[in-house]
Amino acid sequence: MAPQKLPLSDPNWWSNFQQLLDDNNEWPVTYLFKFIVPKEGMGALKLVFEGQDIDIKASKKGNYQSLTSRIHVQNSDEVIAIYRAAGEIEGVIAL
Repeated sequence: MAPQKLPLSDPNWWSNFQQLLDDNNEWPVTYLFKFIVPKEGMGALKLVFEGQDIDIKASKKGNYQSLTSRIHVQNSDEVIAIYRAAGEIEGVIAL
C-alpha cells in the first residue's frame, strides 16, 4: 500500500482493500503494519497496538514518528479493524 491518509468514510475503498487482502493472503498470517504520525499522536497510536510488539522511530527533525508492528491476524477483518482505529488519529499516514 502506498503512503496515504486512510479514507474512513469511503466504503468502496474498504471493500476493495479487503478483497485485495483476501486475494493476497492465506489466513491466518503475520501482517506487517507501518504508520507515520506527528509526534503528538504517538500515544494514541500506541493504544491501537496495546499488548503488541512495536518498533518506534523518530524522524530526523523529531516532528514525526513511525510505528511498525507485526501481528498474527486470523482474517482481513482484523487487519481492517486496526487500520480503521489508526485512521481515527489526527495526521496518521499508513505505509
